[in-house]
Amino acid sequence: MSSRGGGMASGSGSEPQQQQPPQRRLTRTQTVGNLGETAFDSEIVPSSLVEIAPILRVANEVEKPNPRVAYLCRFYAFEKAHRLDPTSSGRGVRQFKTALLQRLERENDPTLMGRVKKSDAREMQSFYQHYYKKYIQALQNATDKADRAQLTKAYQTANVLFEVLKAVNLTNSVEVDREILETHDKVAEKTEIYVPYNILPLDPDSANQAIMRYPEIQAAVFALRNTRGLPWPKDYKKKKDEDILDWLQAMFGFQKDNVANQREHLILLLANVHIRQFPKPDSQPKLDDRALTEVMKKLFKNYKKWCKYLDRKSSLWLPTIQQEVQQRKLLYMGLYLLIWGEAANLRFMPECLCYIYHHMAFELYGMLAGNVSLMTGENVKPAYGGEEEAFLRKVVTPIYEVIAKEAERSKKGRSKHSQWRNYDDLNEYFWSVDCFRLGWPMRADADFFCLRSEQRPIEKSGENKPASKDRWVGKVNSVEIRSFWHIFRSFDRMWIFFILSLQAMIIIAWNGSGDPSAIFNPDVFKKVLSIFITASILKLGTAVLDVILSWKARRSMSLHVMLRYILKVVAAAAWVIVLPVTYAYTWENPPGFAREIKSWFGNDSKSPTLFILALVIYLSPNMLAGILFLFPFIRRLLEGSNYRIVMLIMWWSQPRLYVGRAMHESAFSLFKYTMFWVLLIITKLAFSYYIEIKPLVGPTKDVMRIRVTNYQWHEFFPRARNNIGVVIALWSPIILVYFMDTQIWYAIFSTMFGGVYGAFRRLGEIRTLGMLRSRFESLPDAFNACLIPLDKDEHKKKGLKATLFRRFKKIESNRGKEAARFAQLWNEIITSFREEDLINNREMDLLLVPYWADRSLAIIQWPPFLLASKIPIALDMAKDSNGKDQELKKRIEADYYMSCAVSECYSSFKSIINFMVEGKREKEVVDDIFSEVEKHKETGKLVTEYKISCLPSLYDHFVKLMKCLLENKQEDRDQVVILFQDMLEVVTRDIMMEDHIQSFPDSINGGLGHEGMTSLDNKVQLFAASGAIRFPIEPMTEAWKEKINRLYLLLTVKESAMDVPSNLEARRRMSYFSNSLFMDMPPSPKVRNMLSFSVLTPYYTEEVLFSLRDLEEENEDGVSILFYLQKIFPDEWSNFLERVGSNIEDLKGSEELQEELRLWASYRGQTLTRTVRGMMYYRKALELQAFLDMAGDDDLMQGYKAIELNAEDQKKGERSLSAQCQAVADMKFTYVVSCQQYGIEKRSAHQRAQDILRLMTVYPSLRVAYIDEVEEASKDRTKKIQKVYYSALVKAALLKSSGSLEPGQNLDQVIYKIKLPGPAILGEGKPENQNHAVIFTRGEGLQTIDMNQDNYMEEALKMRNLLQEFLKKHGGVRYPTILGLREHIFTGSVSSLAWFMSNQETSFVTIGQRLLANPLKVRFHYGHPDVFDRLFHLSRGGVSKASKVINLSEDIFAGFNSTLREGNVTHHEYIQVGKGRDVGLNHISMFEAKIANGNGEQTLSRDIYRLGHRFDFFRMLSCYFTTVGFYFSTLVTVLTVYVFLYGRLYLVLSGLEEGLISQRAFRNNKPLQVALASQSFVQIGFLMALPMLMEIGLERGFRTALSEFVLMQLQLAPVFFTFSLGTKTHYYGRTLLHGGAKYRATGRGFVVFHAKFAENYRLYSRSHFVKGIELLILLIVYEIFGQPYRSALAYVLITVSMWFMVGTWLFAPFLFNPSGFEWQKIVDDWTDWNKWISNRGGIGVTPEKSWESWWEEEQEHLRHSGVRGIIAEILLSLRFFIYQYGLVYHLSITKHTKSFLVYGVSWLVIFFMLSVMKTISVGRRRFSANFQLVFRLFKGMIFMTFVSVLVILIALPHMTVQDIIVCILAFMPTGWGLLLIAQALKPIVHRTGFWGSIKTLARGYEIVMGLLLFTPVAFLAWFPFVSEFQTRMLFNQAFSRGLQISRILGGHRKDRSSRHKD
Repeated sequence: MSSRGGGMASGSGSEPQQQQPPQRRLTRTQTVGNLGETAFDSEIVPSSLVEIAPILRVANEVEKPNPRVAYLCRFYAFEKAHRLDPTSSGRGVRQFKTALLQRLERENDPTLMGRVKKSDAREMQSFYQHYYKKYIQALQNATDKADRAQLTKAYQTANVLFEVLKAVNLTNSVEVDREILETHDKVAEKTEIYVPYNILPLDPDSANQAIMRYPEIQAAVFALRNTRGLPWPKDYKKKKDEDILDWLQAMFGFQKDNVANQREHLILLLANVHIRQFPKPDSQPKLDDRALTEVMKKLFKNYKKWCKYLDRKSSLWLPTIQQEVQQRKLLYMGLYLLIWGEAANLRFMPECLCYIYHHMAFELYGMLAGNVSLMTGENVKPAYGGEEEAFLRKVVTPIYEVIAKEAERSKKGRSKHSQWRNYDDLNEYFWSVDCFRLGWPMRADADFFCLRSEQRPIEKSGENKPASKDRWVGKVNSVEIRSFWHIFRSFDRMWIFFILSLQAMIIIAWNGSGDPSAIFNPDVFKKVLSIFITASILKLGTAVLDVILSWKARRSMSLHVMLRYILKVVAAAAWVIVLPVTYAYTWENPPGFAREIKSWFGNDSKSPTLFILALVIYLSPNMLAGILFLFPFIRRLLEGSNYRIVMLIMWWSQPRLYVGRAMHESAFSLFKYTMFWVLLIITKLAFSYYIEIKPLVGPTKDVMRIRVTNYQWHEFFPRARNNIGVVIALWSPIILVYFMDTQIWYAIFSTMFGGVYGAFRRLGEIRTLGMLRSRFESLPDAFNACLIPLDKDEHKKKGLKATLFRRFKKIESNRGKEAARFAQLWNEIITSFREEDLINNREMDLLLVPYWADRSLAIIQWPPFLLASKIPIALDMAKDSNGKDQELKKRIEADYYMSCAVSECYSSFKSIINFMVEGKREKEVVDDIFSEVEKHKETGKLVTEYKISCLPSLYDHFVKLMKCLLENKQEDRDQVVILFQDMLEVVTRDIMMEDHIQSFPDSINGGLGHEGMTSLDNKVQLFAASGAIRFPIEPMTEAWKEKINRLYLLLTVKESAMDVPSNLEARRRMSYFSNSLFMDMPPSPKVRNMLSFSVLTPYYTEEVLFSLRDLEEENEDGVSILFYLQKIFPDEWSNFLERVGSNIEDLKGSEELQEELRLWASYRGQTLTRTVRGMMYYRKALELQAFLDMAGDDDLMQGYKAIELNAEDQKKGERSLSAQCQAVADMKFTYVVSCQQYGIEKRSAHQRAQDILRLMTVYPSLRVAYIDEVEEASKDRTKKIQKVYYSALVKAALLKSSGSLEPGQNLDQVIYKIKLPGPAILGEGKPENQNHAVIFTRGEGLQTIDMNQDNYMEEALKMRNLLQEFLKKHGGVRYPTILGLREHIFTGSVSSLAWFMSNQETSFVTIGQRLLANPLKVRFHYGHPDVFDRLFHLSRGGVSKASKVINLSEDIFAGFNSTLREGNVTHHEYIQVGKGRDVGLNHISMFEAKIANGNGEQTLSRDIYRLGHRFDFFRMLSCYFTTVGFYFSTLVTVLTVYVFLYGRLYLVLSGLEEGLISQRAFRNNKPLQVALASQSFVQIGFLMALPMLMEIGLERGFRTALSEFVLMQLQLAPVFFTFSLGTKTHYYGRTLLHGGAKYRATGRGFVVFHAKFAENYRLYSRSHFVKGIELLILLIVYEIFGQPYRSALAYVLITVSMWFMVGTWLFAPFLFNPSGFEWQKIVDDWTDWNKWISNRGGIGVTPEKSWESWWEEEQEHLRHSGVRGIIAEILLSLRFFIYQYGLVYHLSITKHTKSFLVYGVSWLVIFFMLSVMKTISVGRRRFSANFQLVFRLFKGMIFMTFVSVLVILIALPHMTVQDIIVCILAFMPTGWGLLLIAQALKPIVHRTGFWGSIKTLARGYEIVMGLLLFTPVAFLAWFPFVSEFQTRMLFNQAFSRGLQISRILGGHRKDRSSRHKD
């Protein structure tokens, strides 16, 4: 089976594994011998020979200096491989050995000839000594991080060389020299110490590394190494630097790598918390007790809660001696982390971990207290002793095996949920005291370990003992049963409220005037009171439903829960009797049902008090709940309480559960969301009453009065009273809309409230570049306020005033440090724009602020884009000023930036002239001129005294001087001298005019000569002497270059830089970022004091980096990805070419440029490279911010760029500023990418593995975690090869190229390798992938990032602010546990569909989630960029749930879990992360299908049930309408159409509509029109469009919003939304009925390819086409038979949205399909479709290849649906028989009879036709070969008979064409209904032998449907303009960005055809 990782050939004797043997491809190529020598990569080693990989690595490394040694290494590797696997039984071993042997044979002779010494032994010894001297002694005193890595590698290499040396000496029978042995002893000792590390090098030699010098790290390490008083085992070998975790390992048997991993984890955690408690650490490092307590409190909060819940004493006993407390706390924490770090899949079961910890901590306490065992009399030892891997083998594996076996029972999620225990069931076993029956050591026969009886092996003894009772625990607390009833059960309070409101409104409308005030009429009021009887009946229904749906969890149910269920049913039943009886006695003349009751119980007089009393008692619990609702804190206390009496009271209201207690918010939050819902419900009920219910009451009364006698079919109930059928047909759609339209009102209210909230959060204040310019002067201060830590004396303003008026002062020119900090941050952002090719070099120069603050200028230097063109304009102003000084000054100062530009130019001019002029005379002259000018400037007479109109000529000379300075060439010196002289002349002669010069010293006059004519021999020429001017400038510093460049720009940029930057994305990012600085965000701490965090990205086999082949490969239209990207991002493409400094032709030639090209394209796709680059900005930002925090004044003024440039020159090593910045960044940030398949791909030399390694090399701090599958020989005698699984973490082995033997070779090194109990993926893939890697993350925050995300430098700068939110209580009750972030969808520009999708998604992740978080308080976790409180989730089951199928939408369950466990989810608008979405219709549909499936599963889940019951009423409403309610409402929307049309079908065909049409109210049915309008609102995407409009309006202006909305309508957005409505409905409904939810991998590529007709058919046939055709038939029947008595207009008005839905569902996939109407494509599609439909299925034939296989797969869900699902399917299929029953009475033949026989005869016709078809198919099989002629005659006779019957029918009973159409409309649905029933009953049909016929009939139907769809598409394809229009519509968005698809398609094809001709 080919792996999902790539299509390699499968290995011989392949096992039934998911992954194929990865070695096959390698060995096959090598056996052929077409691989180069160096390509025999040390990484491509079979997993069973993994031990020889280091030897092959060394061989590759020493190949260049000594090929013979490399040969000997390989030879030794071969010998060792043979020893490891002598029989070559491991996968791929035989091929590997053969290839290696062939290479050895080839290399033996050539290397022998090159040998220097006489023997191999000598050669080896000599090389070993040489290596030791060159690489180990040279690096001995390394302090540098890179040197440390080098040394580690050198020691490992030397170790391997010695191993080979020993083997060679043994072969040659030579002794090893003493000297070498001594050397090796040193090497061996150091190799133990120097191991690859992750963040902290904890070996003794690394104490001088920057990160180890921080006092907080030293304090944590010191505290951990305090092992005083710990009882070590007798046989334990002590080593240097023992610590507490080593002791825990020795006692409990944890794995070595797990201990190393958790050691680093704990040290970093404590150090980071410690430094926050002590911002100024002492010189003597001692770990602070408060830090310990804080971490411990967080880590053990859940454990303590669990102990309290189960009424057990916690095992955390602290000693009385104060000195030991710290050690004991560290032991407890270390033990928990070690258990967690090795728990593998058990991490999803937090209370299971609590159970394990509870016992192990107790044992720990016993050992430390020196307790003696009663049994043995010795000191207590752990139950699972301390040998290697004891914990994994004896504790984790048994529980893991239970999980694995239960997962196996799920049959990949196809079994019913009730038949196997998922993670939640297994975890919830530990929520009851019964879990302690497991014991410690755990009893193997405990019920927890028992599997279902059908799975236990049958006992071999022959006795037929009665089977022992099935001891399977079964489901715990909850059973996920597929049923729509879950929606009612989970949100029963809401449904009861709506049903009672509906009843009350109907009663009020029915009685009296219909005015709501009628309720005060006693009779009406009394009737309204009957709603309580309805309530009691509904309550009984709920109680019964609870019992039914929890029935399968009865085994694990405790007695008090069972008792509660039974009592609930009994109590509800009692009220159902009591309330109606007492109600009946409130009436004297009772209405119908009350009279009936009275007749049973005796007709005594009325006594209303009884009913009132009964009501008060009935409602008393609700009244109490209402009072508690107003005081949430009392409720919190009651729910969290463990007092018996409180528990008894709470027991009745809801069963006691470990989660879901005390979730109530503060009183203010409660007030906010209550007000929201009260307003909404009042609006909704008023609308429903006045518009829907009240107007329908009159017509209903009329209809009930009329008697219809003239039926048009055989009426079964001709005497039915009140036309009840008509009433139902009228009211059903209205009632459905009544239940659904709350969703519409929610959309409206959420839009309004979300908009207001957004405005208060200052969104959209800076939307455009113009707005940015106008506020730029306050930007530096905003930067410093938000992004720079506050000094102690500064305090941030709070409160409403601060929110509304957040002003920042202009930055003062003398505040140099602030300006310098702003410059560093701003420039880093602009540089990142340039690196991302969003701006070009010119734009970058215009946007940068000077890096090197020029202290001589006492002014602020703004970015040139603000000052551009200001100087030329000012010059013009000056020229025209005519000596009016004040006026000129006023005009210049009116424009703040102009005055800045003028001041800066003058200051820079002065500073440059002063710097360049060195001669004494010249200096005097220049000083005099400047002092003169300064004097006039101060007196304000500059313009009057001087001739300013001559300034332009000075300007021209100065610009020329700038050019010379930029080039800085020696040959320009003379030119510079002349320029200086010219400038002097202009200043003195023209500007200052003659009369001013008199006062100047003679030097000027002498220099210039009074007449301007001096003799040549006069040597006093100014500036001409050799030392007069400093030119060329040596050295050219960066600061000088920058200064000249900036001044040149200011002087020469004539056009305004209004459009800088021109790139739309750069503009968006700049304006959003600037805007966010004015929002309310926490002040930033210093980097060293911030919360530490990690980022985790799960990755499977998506694209890492586009290869050149991917980029250049053309699709069928001749469009390659590269070409496509060049057209979509034309400006970014030209910026890229400018950056790499080449044109397209050069790109192909250079390997380096090709690499750049691959990166450029990958950064524009949804690739891992893009994600990693984005996330690594965090590290870059932290290093920069650390620099700004730590730098002294001098460093700060020199700038961050200076330390970047001088990093090489700084010989201070680890003490240098840059090393310190990196160390702090290491402490605060970790990025782990979990590449599940990396190990397998690396061994199979897959390109993906190499690309991932390349990422690790580019980003040294990136870590990759993967699941390693290794084949190992089992430890027993059999030596059988078995698979072992490891969780591994690797980093790039970074080597300084100077020291490495082969600089080109990038390798990885394994840091940790933790053995797992078995395969890690037991549930859903992504959460399992996250879970295995989460142990390698660090810090207090954890950001989960998906593979399709991106990040930006400017956003990364705000991360430390965001993390501070964890320290604030939001809403006043609890700290946040998940911080929600905004997302920016970056795929919107690809096509119109991608644009709709991105707008829809953007509105959800902004306005939607803003409202959910506040005020509604029901934001959960919706996918990623949310930041989790890592310690909170680490001890509560992780960051997602993983049970197969039920947790398909794994992300949202993390939010549910967090909320249920008293977490708090917030949402923050001031920071955003990029996200990609699907871009083609098929991918979008698959994504929506996945989400709808996930919502279907959520509906069944225990989490939704618990939230629905544990939230208060209004928060429960929020929860419903924002999760599963949205999908249920869309389902109801479609259901409304069905109910309406089937109701109409009934009215039309029965003749009732004709009979009632005389009623005016029946004709103009307003409520019905309103109901259908509501339905069509939802249908066309109104719910999506409203929030979208509001959000775009807020952030980009309402004019933009309106124009985008109009544009979306023109691009057929309603078609898209109507289509996606069908997708959601189909998959949501099907999941609830039958299951079949699965993860659908959606493509993340660029969609410019055409999907074939057959592909579209397969994807949409059941979800859209079948339903569309059914609605089409309904509409046609309604049109045909309703015509005579109804106006066409009424029909159109009522059905227009339905026709739109039909058209959309049938043709949208073709409309949105690129090249969907191209004739050639249509022809190809038709051929492909024919081939597909006629291909036979069978084993191994994929659904893509054959219709039969697809058809079988399409019914797969019915196989696993269960009896209820099958019955539901059959009942739903019965609707197709209505057509035939109704229509056969409307044929002209049967007009005069309404006998039931007509219907019977119609069935005879059907059976006759089916039998004819069966006969023909049997005949074809039996006779067509031997009796060909007879068979053909027989077919001919049948045809003749058919024709003659038709002729007779037309001739005699006058059958018409309409009759033929009606027959088709009648019989087609019947056949389809029969098909559906046959599919549902497949096993029975199979047994009867009719399955073949069913298949044939089905194929016939599919062909007809295909033709129906294909014909209109093919017809439109005839007209070329249709294709043109479609392309323009599809790609309009991209058109505006330069993608002219039609030209691409045409032009490219022409190019190709012309190339072919050539």
